[in-house]
Amino acid sequence: MHIVIMGCGRVGAALAQTLEQQGHTVAVVDQDPTAFRRLGAGFGGRRVTGVGFDQDTLREAGIEEAGAFAAVSSGDNSNIIAARVAREMFGVENVAARIYDPRRAEVYQRLGIPTVATVRWTADQMLRRLLPSGAEPHWRDPSGGVQLAEVHISPSWVGHKVSVLEEETGVRVAFLTRLGEAMLPTSGTVLQEGDLVHVMMRTDEVEKVEAAFEKGPEEANR
Repeated sequence: MHIVIMGCGRVGAALAQTLEQQGHTVAVVDQDPTAFRRLGAGFGGRRVTGVGFDQDTLREAGIEEAGAFAAVSSGDNSNIIAARVAREMFGVENVAARIYDPRRAEVYQRLGIPTVATVRWTADQMLRRLLPSGAEPHWRDPSGGVQLAEVHISPSWVGHKVSVLEEETGVRVAFLTRLGEAMLPTSGTVLQEGDLVHVMMRTDEVEKVEAAFEKGPEEANR
């Protein structure tokens, strides 16, 4: 897939390098030509100097062939304008914009522009690490009956297999985050200290699952 990124700050540069390593073609747009230094000498994609929501600049970046567009500059207004131009003028299917103001992010989300509200996401993640309790939903199916969530586990689960956790709580463990890296566990995977557990469960059983995860293996079914 060809992907266009507006903004060559730390996020844009890291995103561009990762996408290229995954085999995609990438074009990065930035008003400041010196910003492209962040991409490194090994980056093989296009470097386009210009305003990210200018149609001619976007055409130079290959927007007409693009399957995705990311607006990650430092300006909320620029990001949302560029995202709308990519979606509405060029018909790019996969579009996302980084927004610092969480109130704006909610508005644009309702308008159909997927957003990443940087401040809120960072604050939520920090709170999650400082106050690790309950469940933090990541995704719900359209009917709202099933959700994917990160659920805090009691330290007493450490040393037990994922299969035991599933059997005693009735959830499906979708993946673990261990030392900052996501991993797909097997039934024999043993839970370690610091693991973040992401599970699929019925929405109407969230409180039950939270309680079971908090109690530990000996009391989960009591």
